[in-house]
Amino acid sequence: MNDPAKPLRILHAVRAPVGGIIRHILDLANGQARLGHEVGIIADSLTGGERADAAFSEIAPRMKLGIHRLPIHRQPHPSDALVWARFNRLAARLKPDVFHGHGAKAGVFVRLRAASRATIRVYTPHGGSLHYAPDTLEGMFYLRLERLLMNRTELFLFESAFARDTYERRIGSPQGLVHCVFNGVTAAEFDPVELVQDPTDVVYVGEFRHIKGADLLVDAVGRLRADGKPVTLTLAGDGEETAAIKAQVERLKLGNAVRFAGHVKARVGFAKGRLLVVPSRGDSMPYVVIEAAAAGIPMIAANVGGIPEIFGPHASALFAAGNPGAMADAIAAAMADPGATRERARQLRERIFQHFSQTAMVEGIMAGYREVFARR
Repeated sequence: MNDPAKPLRILHAVRAPVGGIIRHILDLANGQARLGHEVGIIADSLTGGERADAAFSEIAPRMKLGIHRLPIHRQPHPSDALVWARFNRLAARLKPDVFHGHGAKAGVFVRLRAASRATIRVYTPHGGSLHYAPDTLEGMFYLRLERLLMNRTELFLFESAFARDTYERRIGSPQGLVHCVFNGVTAAEFDPVELVQDPTDVVYVGEFRHIKGADLLVDAVGRLRADGKPVTLTLAGDGEETAAIKAQVERLKLGNAVRFAGHVKARVGFAKGRLLVVPSRGDSMPYVVIEAAAAGIPMIAANVGGIPEIFGPHASALFAAGNPGAMADAIAAAMADPGATRERARQLRERIFQHFSQTAMVEGIMAGYREVFARR
């Protein structure tokens, strides 16, 4: 496969088809298909619901290698061996030139396959096992597994320098090729977003998972209101912690100060508040930050993971991760000087336009694939 003009057969694999990870895969797969490559996707059938079904139905006509759903559990599970056997048979039938695993579980399944002259094994962690603390039992298990699979990987594609550096610090320096390629957005995402008629002061857009920190934002709003600042909040999202966050709002007696919008598209969510807050405990290269910045949304975020790489010289908008008090102070400061907050958003939009395009993302990933084949 040394002929750069020849189309590649590319098979992407992911466990949960939700959040930024599936956004990345769909954008990448669409871009690769537009370039004339034959592309397919393997994904979990247990999660994603109607949203995943709709997304896969929309992209399916362009996926010449098809869309394939298997019941892949997040944690180690007794069914893993059987599912991996089905996964392996599927790959053997589709004969990909590139087998690209996204996230920890799919990354394991892809790299358990034996090395082949015909197929390269590619891995993008998207955070995954790197989010686990190395001094916990889970962390020790996952990082040991990553170490065992490290040199069964021809190409590592990290979406941030933070993810690359974390991998090398916790796991080691792989023999395979290592590339860093930023996530990217489309031209349409630079269009401005108009606020709804009755926006709240603050908005959160994303999944309700511990690592995303929506509970920390609720705490921060509670602190602000207790200090006499009548801040209002819209939570646009859903997930495994929905019930817990609703209980937290009730416990803090926030009442009508907090609105639950459910899952909506990012730009719909952005329109529901004057200031987007990204309260993540951990993240690599979150799409919500790139999308909001592209649209010129006033925003503050946690100083964690790859977020500083997105903000670049605008790091004054970042607050200490995992700290509701620091978040509350950052919200108050942004609301106290809306002109400066809007100007920072304008400058950040220009930065995204220069460095975070979807075209550059697809081209960077394809260049990584081709370099591995050229080295052979």
